Amino acid sequence: MVALDIDGTLLKWVEGAGTTHEEISPAVHDAVRRVLDRGAHVVLSSGRSPHGMVRIADLLGLPAADGDRLWVVASNGAVVFRYPPLEVVHEETFDAAPAVAAVLEHHPEALVAVEERGVGYRVNRHFPLGELSGDMIITEVDDLVAGPVSRVIIRDPEATAEDFVELAARLGLHGTDYVVGWTAWLDLSPVGVSKASGLALVAERLGVGQGDVLAIGDGRNDLEMLRWAGRGVAMGQAVEEVRAAADGVTETVYDDGVATELGRWFP
Repeated sequence: MVALDIDGTLLKWVEGAGTTHEEISPAVHDAVRRVLDRGAHVVLSSGRSPHGMVRIADLLGLPAADGDRLWVVASNGAVVFRYPPLEVVHEETFDAAPAVAAVLEHHPEALVAVEERGVGYRVNRHFPLGELSGDMIITEVDDLVAGPVSRVIIRDPEATAEDFVELAARLGLHGTDYVVGWTAWLDLSPVGVSKASGLALVAERLGVGQGDVLAIGDGRNDLEMLRWAGRGVAMGQAVEEVRAAADGVTETVYDDGVATELGRWFP
């Protein structure tokens, strides 16, 4: 089973922006097709919400015309679904209100978002253009976290990723797991939920052993996935924390590192 992150792994970052070009390079596309041709399973695994992942599956031609429905791990492991059509088969939720309140006490002007499945996101204010997929529906913060949610995004364009790393560690965020992105972007999720937990569920359903999983990613939200997989590979541009957690490091996303790594096993 090959587990692939999307942003920064399959897709190249737009320089100076928190978004990626939604284009799959020919080398990466061909490499993924070779994996399928050899009979291995390909699973997309991302922090994106489900509706932000299906178009990437379409760009890759997943699933193959004669293949089974695709397995996808979304929302950093909180949601697992099949496609097409989009059918959620597993979801983890939690009470995010205390953690959100704790973060906003230190970053009162931060942006907050919760997925509105099939539509986009409910947000307290609009996020920078291109950072969220789908529509943005303005909603008060108290209403955003009034009930159980699978994931909350907190974003402060005036802060740095290091600010959020330090704050999250200091707060502890009891009862909640978190991951900090490339920028001041904080993903809150249920305790024990990660890409690794989502992939473990998929591997069990497919009858694939943990040792037979190759995972490739570039972000802090890939740490558990890279440690869990039989072979975890970091993209060349990943921060040192991610590189150190991996079994190997491939080329950067700008040099089609996914194609390089897949070519080692599926020439």
